[in-house]
Amino acid sequence: MSIYLMLMRTTGALFFVALACSVIGGLSNAALLALINQGLSASDAQRWQLAWQFALLALLMLGTRTLSQSLFMSMGQRSKAELRRMLVQQVADAGYANLELHGMPRALSILTQDLDQVVVFFIALPSFVMSLAVIVGCMGYLGYLSLTVMVIALITVLVGSLGYSWVHRRALQLMRRSRQREETLTGEVSALFSGAKELRLHAPRKHAFLHNKLFHTIEQVRVERTRGYVLYALANIWASVFFFAFIGVVMFLLSSVLDLRGAVMSGFAMVFLYMIVPIESVLSALPGLTMTQVALKRIQTMQQQLPAEQTAFDAPPLSFRQLELRDITYHHDAFQLGPLSLQFQPGELVYLTGGNGSGKTTLARLLTGLYRADSGQLILDGETINEASRARYRQLFSAVFNDFHLFEDLQGIDSACWNDEAQKLLDALQLTRKVTLEEGKFSTLALSTGQRKRLALLVAWLEDRPFYLFDEWAADQDPAFREVFYHQLLPALKARGKAILVITHDDRYFHLADRCLKLELGQLVSA
Repeated sequence: MSIYLMLMRTTGALFFVALACSVIGGLSNAALLALINQGLSASDAQRWQLAWQFALLALLMLGTRTLSQSLFMSMGQRSKAELRRMLVQQVADAGYANLELHGMPRALSILTQDLDQVVVFFIALPSFVMSLAVIVGCMGYLGYLSLTVMVIALITVLVGSLGYSWVHRRALQLMRRSRQREETLTGEVSALFSGAKELRLHAPRKHAFLHNKLFHTIEQVRVERTRGYVLYALANIWASVFFFAFIGVVMFLLSSVLDLRGAVMSGFAMVFLYMIVPIESVLSALPGLTMTQVALKRIQTMQQQLPAEQTAFDAPPLSFRQLELRDITYHHDAFQLGPLSLQFQPGELVYLTGGNGSGKTTLARLLTGLYRADSGQLILDGETINEASRARYRQLFSAVFNDFHLFEDLQGIDSACWNDEAQKLLDALQLTRKVTLEEGKFSTLALSTGQRKRLALLVAWLEDRPFYLFDEWAADQDPAFREVFYHQLLPALKARGKAILVITHDDRYFHLADRCLKLELGQLVSA
């Protein structure tokens, strides 16, 4: 669905109601000016009649303006929430490989700044529409006073707008470029936090990172944004000077040629002076409206770059008889994994080893269905896994990857496991002095990497899946816990009929495995 259609669906008929209120408010504003001009030459009796009209028009303008702004502000927040839900759902449903390629900084930038720009659009829209309506109403009144003056005014507004648009396009290019650089800035600020330890232990790297990258990006954003806003300001100044020049030309040079009477001249001067403010308001709102267009384009691009996988499935598999990888291959840049053919059975403990860059983690992500193979088949109990069954297939696994993420609660896990079994595991993992579990939520995650991995293992254990995968789990554990992992926890899972794949370099425990696999440069070799 187009992002614009989605916004229209979210706002519904209220959008047109609010828009109509803005137009009525702007036309009422212009009508008030006409009444004021009539009142200057009206008799006392006529002024009383005009006073009632003025009061009613003022109330109409106030009411429609208030209603319009309230509705647009409400629609802005509703649209932001709907877009945020849609994008969060899209991130959740996107293929893992696409998500890696897209990157967190860009998604975070869109979910915050770009969505805020959508709200700014709805806040600015009523004033923009009202100003346009005022301009239209004033033009209509000028036509009532003198069709010739109205035509000249229309030509002037057209020429002034064309000059503004010429500068506006250049400013828009700068704004778009600075918006893209802000994604880079978001990533670099993230690195400033995630790499805090490394930067403090290496002063030259810290200095180079700050001055060669972060400060440089900040300066580029500043320069491009400043140039963009200066160009917008110059465009507004051009419009103001041009319109005042037009007033001077008509009043002092063309008034005798056009045979303008005194009442027409005073009305023209008042209307056009009054019209300058809404014209400037319209022109000054264009940068914000343009940035909203840029934001919506970026949101739409994110939708296209993160196509949703088919995630609907029936009940997940509770067991399996055999899982086979048949002639699986996967390419990434110059690296190729496979072709590989493997089989796994329930109750089997398999170790996978190999050097850095040999393809162990890539194989794990292919096995768990996070990556799609370029060729070959995943076959579960004789059934080939396709796009329709991939989401269901992934529910077969519980994994602790090397780059794991630990959530602060156990949502999605049967609450019956939260107390007794979880507490036993906390005791076995020697975490009871560090962490408590209350109503399915951990008291803290501020732990060492090894302790957090133990908590991740606890969560995986409670998930109770048929196939377990551990990617370098023991690498951050002390020798005592390595013994517990290899001699107690893995055998316990095996005894429960779980299939287990352990990526490890701990060769002293290889004899405990049913099979040992070894990868070198993407190919299986004898272990």
